[in-house]
Amino acid sequence: MPGAPLENTEVSALLVQITDSHLFAEADGRLLGLDTRDSLSKVIDLVLAEQPAIDLVLATGDLSQDGSVASYQCFREQSARLGAPARWCPGNHDELPAMREVAEPARLLEPLVEAGPWRVLLLDTLVPGAVFGRLADAQLALLDATLAQAPERHHLICLHHHPVSIGSRWMDRIGLHNADALFEVLDRHANVRALLWGHIHQEFDGWRAGVRLLASPSTGVQFAPGSEDFQVDTRAPGYRWLRLLADGRLETGVSRVSGIDFEVDYSVKGY
Repeated sequence: MPGAPLENTEVSALLVQITDSHLFAEADGRLLGLDTRDSLSKVIDLVLAEQPAIDLVLATGDLSQDGSVASYQCFREQSARLGAPARWCPGNHDELPAMREVAEPARLLEPLVEAGPWRVLLLDTLVPGAVFGRLADAQLALLDATLAQAPERHHLICLHHHPVSIGSRWMDRIGLHNADALFEVLDRHANVRALLWGHIHQEFDGWRAGVRLLASPSTGVQFAPGSEDFQVDTRAPGYRWLRLLADGRLETGVSRVSGIDFEVDYSVKGY
């Protein structure tokens, strides 16, 4: 079950996570009042200005809002500007048939990538028709087999839905519903260094049993941390960078754009 290798990553690998872009088929599609194509383009511009040598781009779900082929084509074109290999995993707003149509020619949905002494595995938590996430038995088996196959390798595990509470009541109801099954697998292996996810439209950085837990801003609308009910934040769109080091350490940070102003349209219920 080998993954595709990246080049020039013997010492470290630089990864960029872009997530929750919520694109539409229409060029001027808006989510809660924000033009999501324009916002994604500005985030890509920022990545290009700040990260000159990217080894891998991770897109952790909700690339599309309407599930259209056109929205995935737009995402692929925009992210291709970064000039790096990319991998995608689906979120609850994604439609897998359309996503696969755009992704398969470039192997963007292949789950495993070798990054020097690290392995990056992207899992599918999509439950068709649901907002919450779940890892199917096949995904849990893939995770277990991948970790067992290379016990000497450091692993970064990526998914869309959050597997731990983030202290936001409405968001925690729609996270990963079988997180216990995920952690049961992870706890059997000593080579997992970090979990990385999207979905929550905000920055998160924590630890569990020696494993770093990370989430990142959306390239579009942000959600207010700690909110009891659905609430949009005023913070700017952004992305996360990750430097995977040969000794298993991970350096990371979040960067946000400036100059995006919009009025939240609360007539849209939920997201």
